Amino acid sequence: MKKLLLLLFIAFGVTLSHANGIRILFIGDSITDGGWGRSGGDMRSSQERNLWDLNHIYGHSYMFLCAAYYQSAFPEKELQFYNRGISGNTLNDLSTRWEEDAIALHPDVISILVGTNDVDASLANDSFDSQVWEKEYRALLDKTIQHNPNVKLVLCTPFTAETGRLKGSSNYRIRESRIQTCADIIERLANDYRAILVTYHTLFNHLLKEYPIQEGQYWIWDGIHPTPAGHQRMADLWIENTKEFLGH
Repeated sequence: MKKLLLLLFIAFGVTLSHANGIRILFIGDSITDGGWGRSGGDMRSSQERNLWDLNHIYGHSYMFLCAAYYQSAFPEKELQFYNRGISGNTLNDLSTRWEEDAIALHPDVISILVGTNDVDASLANDSFDSQVWEKEYRALLDKTIQHNPNVKLVLCTPFTAETGRLKGSSNYRIRESRIQTCADIIERLANDYRAILVTYHTLFNHLLKEYPIQEGQYWIWDGIHPTPAGHQRMADLWIENTKEFLGH
């Protein structure tokens, strides 16, 4: 057992210390998660995941595509990427694990995508307190800046589509409205904190309108989760918005 733990420690250490470049953290819910760390799609904590197997360290979401692009295009920069998305997470869930999954990694860049599960949960009790949500989000950003005043924030907006299991759902318009409320809050936060804003809700609204292939399921298959094509477009937009400080 001791030998196994030592091997795991060495392997884990390699993934954290092999480079000296900028550290970029992606954190959020299942859309970011992508089954990283051999989670198999389960809602496992970061500690329960495989942290050394580089075949699966990033998962298969837009985060993987962003990391693959930057690390392959600029190897000399030794950029370090971390995925800490966990399926099912709300903003409160992020707050609960922020110290361990964000602060402790000492990231130079933090990309946050959250909101869809908050809205989903709000539909059950038919209430969504946007003021409380914004206050909690601000507290998270304040804590991050207190730890590292120079951290670069990338705030991504949540999105939805009336496709898949959400097609024709009785409360879809309420869901859509609350997702838009979250997006509006995030746009305001990006302005207040001088963060980079990535408007995924606008991206998918455009794609669904311009390319309504397979009734929109070509981009978002179940109303919440993007297809591989959708994840690629997400990565493209993220890269477009961050290339000024991460590289062209």
